[in-house]
Amino acid sequence: MNILYGVQTTGNGHIVRSTAMIKELRKRGHEVHALLSGCKRKKIIDPQVFQSFIQKGGLTFVVENGRIRYLKTALQLNFLQFFRDIHSFDARSYDLVVTDYEPISARIARKHKIPSIGIGHLYAFQHKVPLAKSNPFPKLIMNHYAPVQYPVGLHWDHFHQPILPPTIPEDVRLCSSMATEENHYLVYLPFEDHDTVLTTLAQLPHSFFRVYANVEKPLQQDHISVLPFSRQGFIDDLATCRGAICNAGFSFISEALHLGKRVLCKAVKGQLEQQCNALALEDLQLGTAASEITPPVIESWLSTPAPPPLNFPRIIPMLVDWIHSQAYDDYQELIRLAWQSSAIANHELRNPVYSGV
Repeated sequence: MNILYGVQTTGNGHIVRSTAMIKELRKRGHEVHALLSGCKRKKIIDPQVFQSFIQKGGLTFVVENGRIRYLKTALQLNFLQFFRDIHSFDARSYDLVVTDYEPISARIARKHKIPSIGIGHLYAFQHKVPLAKSNPFPKLIMNHYAPVQYPVGLHWDHFHQPILPPTIPEDVRLCSSMATEENHYLVYLPFEDHDTVLTTLAQLPHSFFRVYANVEKPLQQDHISVLPFSRQGFIDDLATCRGAICNAGFSFISEALHLGKRVLCKAVKGQLEQQCNALALEDLQLGTAASEITPPVIESWLSTPAPPPLNFPRIIPMLVDWIHSQAYDDYQELIRLAWQSSAIANHELRNPVYSGV
């Protein structure tokens, strides 16, 4: 098949998952062309995979100091160009559109009546999963941002719904054997004010922190190491850390849970997905969520036990098998195979029935 693959570049998780999916689809003989939208400055981890791609502006949110800025977001959105990108796209040669929550490719598929598959965590919110209380506007946006014919949602538990476990990158799986505990905590809070984060950690002199941030070179401040982002260094530190302090992004927390790391997270204010992730993490008793990351909150979290490694199964080959079969309506077998090989299915986790979704 000739496949158009839409990639949302705002988050690293979308890029990492899409890279692995595109590689697998090409191994099966499919021709894949990528359409990237979102943050144009985002570094592509494996540029060889995206050697054939189209870059568009798309739609993305402005986040400052741990909060979505809706006014700034509205001012920087170019809806006219967004719709031009959809209507001017020549889609005649494509047999299938796959989107990792990328809105332009999803609407290209709808306009040209091409079968479309959506893969990602946010598609899980079309089902009864933990949902934080919020005004209906963010939920409306979330469910209509990248609409597809066949949505494939991902989450840490099935919640008795037709969703799949998270996709765990191979570099995280390869480091599972070194997932021991050294004397440091990994800190990744890209949506928070950097100076505030360092000031908070400075008040905890008996713990060692490795902070990944937007800096050009490493910096050592007593018990705090500040590091520029490096995928391999980041994964190595995750594998050997005693715990992770982060925003409530789905992909990074999934990697930490896969390795059995304790997690302390803070949801970006106004970001419904992250608020729901924080709620689910605590409801499943897999981690700790806080409205603010303060020294007392960290001190309390340091004494919490780590969860057992969840060892999520290899979902990407299963997904590619399903796509390759072109039996898109036959989804139940994929779900059954995924969860029966997942360690989380054997754990005694609190799994209430959620309402209001």
